[in-house]
Amino acid sequence: MPPRPGDVLPPLEVPITRTLIVAGAIASRDYQDVHHDTELAQEKGSPDIFMNILTTNGLVGRYITDHFGPTATLRKVAIRLGAPNYPGDTMVLTGTVERVEHSDQRTEHDQRTEHDDQSGEAVTVTVKVTGANGIGTHVTGTVTLTLPDAAPDAAPDAAPDAAPADPMAPASAEDAV
Repeated sequence: MPPRPGDVLPPLEVPITRTLIVAGAIASRDYQDVHHDTELAQEKGSPDIFMNILTTNGLVGRYITDHFGPTATLRKVAIRLGAPNYPGDTMVLTGTVERVEHSDQRTEHDQRTEHDDQSGEAVTVTVKVTGANGIGTHVTGTVTLTLPDAAPDAAPDAAPDAAPADPMAPASAEDAV
């Protein structure tokens, strides 16, 4: 079923660990001491190290793509930070679909129009996201994504709750030998 305005996404609880904070800072090449050195963070007035905005941005993106699936394409993530994420806390991400637009995905090539997919349409979804922790609201923002719009008579390949196939598993019992 396609998303509709007002749909509420299930919450995602993210434990805030020192490892997550430091790994996120290193992965995003943010070497500011407040993201990895407790003593220096305290000298600068913080009670502890805290998560950087790029890690938060990645977690917001993960929250959306985990919900909408592998065909979702993030188009815009616009966030604003509030209360810091400190180690030992938990951030709970929540989201609500604000807007859904159906638009055809036509692209102009050499004066002719082509369709990017078989149905010729995509769905653009805007989701309002909030992440709260024990001291307040850590992040607020909106995420805009596109989803391919399935053809009306197309049946899904697998049940929505089916686990993804293991690419390393043998195809049959004979292959397992």
